[in-house]
Amino acid sequence: MSLNKLFKATLSAAAIFAVAGTAAQAEEWKFAHEESPGDVQDLYAQEFKRLVEEKTNGDVTVTVYTYGQLGTENDITELTTAGAVQFSNASPGHLGTFVPEIQVFGVPYLLSQDNEVNKEVLSSSPTIYDGLSKDFESKGLKLYTMYPEGEMVWTTKKKVTQPSEFDGVKFRVMTSPILIESYESFGADPVALPWGEVYSGLQTSVIDAQVNPIFFIESAKFYEVTDYLIYAGQQQYTTTVVSNAAFYEGLSDERKDMLKEVKSELDDFIYEAQEKANAEALDRIKKAKPEIEVIRLNDEQRAAFKKASAGIGDSLVKEVGGDTEEVLKALRKEFGTEM
Repeated sequence: MSLNKLFKATLSAAAIFAVAGTAAQAEEWKFAHEESPGDVQDLYAQEFKRLVEEKTNGDVTVTVYTYGQLGTENDITELTTAGAVQFSNASPGHLGTFVPEIQVFGVPYLLSQDNEVNKEVLSSSPTIYDGLSKDFESKGLKLYTMYPEGEMVWTTKKKVTQPSEFDGVKFRVMTSPILIESYESFGADPVALPWGEVYSGLQTSVIDAQVNPIFFIESAKFYEVTDYLIYAGQQQYTTTVVSNAAFYEGLSDERKDMLKEVKSELDDFIYEAQEKANAEALDRIKKAKPEIEVIRLNDEQRAAFKKASAGIGDSLVKEVGGDTEEVLKALRKEFGTEM
């Protein structure tokens, strides 16, 4: 080989290595969630991005997509199933069409009132990660983790401390049979309404009440058109983080170990982050509307709502079937909330 040809070959080889190196550097993971910038799911996704990029020395970059950028909640789950998105949040209310058994997390008073217990169960439960995870895999999804975003708080125009006081209250719910039945059991009149119509619905009395974590109530300004914030302990807004199953299985052992480390660190991070986000949101609400009344139901008052909704789990078992009964029973035992 002539010196000229050798020089050209050397340059070609260098170019190939340079392109290969650039391709490795340019590995991108897409993470889509259901909320706005600064909300709890975004806090999780941004910390996931930071940790993954740090632990891979920048070999992997994570692009975070907030609500609406890639479509609706169902859209981003479908994109994850198809492999166009590597990670996404999928909350049980929307994920139920993909994995029906996950709707057990809509059963009132399933989770513990102690978040340390919730953290232990949601991050490492054998019922979830050895059982429910198989249902995810059958739909092309890998269950990465679960976490709560905060207690679901009722915002109402009327003071409610017992089921009888819900009589005649038009209560906005998502279009979920279990949620509709739950609020019927509490004594309210459920009204299915898209969340984009909730503020105007409260303003014009199409509805009288709604439920969301306090950070979302503050962000959406629902407190402006209601008079009471009621903590009844009936539910926490629980979300899952899922990955495309084929993508996850195709990762190297090193990448999988890295993701386990990230999950472990985020298990601690997100509980503190959501608690802080909700506390700060409540403070801002009180400052913006000093006259709003915050009510925290006592154990006796909560027991009345728990008793009223005791049959919801059985209804879900009949509706969904499969192994829902076993899953619900096992989770109640793990959370310490057996009926």
